[in-house]
Amino acid sequence: MFKFLKDKLKDWTSKISKSEEAIEAKPRKKKAEKKEKPQKKKKIKENIEKNVISEPEIDVSQKDVPKNFDEEENQPGTESFFKKITSRLSKVKISEKEFDVYSDELRTLLLENNVAFEVAEKMVQRLREKVVNQEFLKKEVEGQIKYSLRDIIEEILIEPFDIPGRIELKNKSEKEPFVILFCGINGSGKTTSVAKVAEYLKRKKISVVLAAADTFRAASIEQLKKHGERIGVNVIAHDYGSDPASVGFDAIKYAKKNSIDCVLIDTAGRMHTAKNLLREMEKIVRVCKPDVKIFVGESITGNDAVEQAKAFNEAIGIDGVILTKSDIDEKGGTALSIGFVTGKPILFLGTGQEYENMEPFSKKKFVENLGL
Repeated sequence: MFKFLKDKLKDWTSKISKSEEAIEAKPRKKKAEKKEKPQKKKKIKENIEKNVISEPEIDVSQKDVPKNFDEEENQPGTESFFKKITSRLSKVKISEKEFDVYSDELRTLLLENNVAFEVAEKMVQRLREKVVNQEFLKKEVEGQIKYSLRDIIEEILIEPFDIPGRIELKNKSEKEPFVILFCGINGSGKTTSVAKVAEYLKRKKISVVLAAADTFRAASIEQLKKHGERIGVNVIAHDYGSDPASVGFDAIKYAKKNSIDCVLIDTAGRMHTAKNLLREMEKIVRVCKPDVKIFVGESITGNDAVEQAKAFNEAIGIDGVILTKSDIDEKGGTALSIGFVTGKPILFLGTGQEYENMEPFSKKKFVENLGL
């Protein structure tokens, strides 16, 4: 994950840090000043030939004028004098003009790597505020730009909440099962993600039951039952064509009766543009009253996944996101965009085919994978 975006960001930060015009803190001295040297050599030669030692010229007009504080500051040998010299040699400043040139390139590489337009604009603007007209040490310019980008990405990403902790809290305080509803479009890996989350919770010593509320897609119930057998979890199911809300309701009743900690409800995949199917999802939410609603999307679909999550969030108010196939996503921009657009955290990343290949999302790890 992140290979393309990581390499592009590395190239960009290196390029802007090496630009001579971008890091010019002060204008260089005019070349005309260097013309004094030949005249000086000529005068010395004339004095030697005449066997005359010339005395230094004294500006009489300044002879009796006492030195003020500013003059003392600029005398060689004083601390402030050396501070000014070293500052000129070691400090640089990125100009507004130069940043504008490189900001277009940054915006383009973000868009090419599945970062949503509004997120790319936000990143460019925040980076402008952090680096333009700020003085940096020359050797640390690239590091400062990377640090600023890392800080901006951490601002954009939403901190994921602790699902096992929430489940345990509700079990203790309300003596009720915790209900999680999964939604998304067809083919996003939703049913497999339900099974992976069930396996993850089992490892945390949390008991689980699955609800096969996808009563529309052929073989969906059999698929979930097969997952249940493999991970040792019961599945509550009705016949195809039955009301999906009733399946979820019966699974919750079963969990209460058998003191099961958590109910995971798998729903039929539906396009985010199909309003009638989204209304059906609203009914499931009203009947089952899930504690957490999770959108499942494919990381590799980029802005499509962002738009899907946005539509489901507007319809039922999602609480978090699972991104599948993140192990083969070489761009990485979807994870950055989806949280910003929905205002919801990434909770898990699907990283392979096995049940254990589902890892909780970490902001710190995400930024490290980008090489920042």
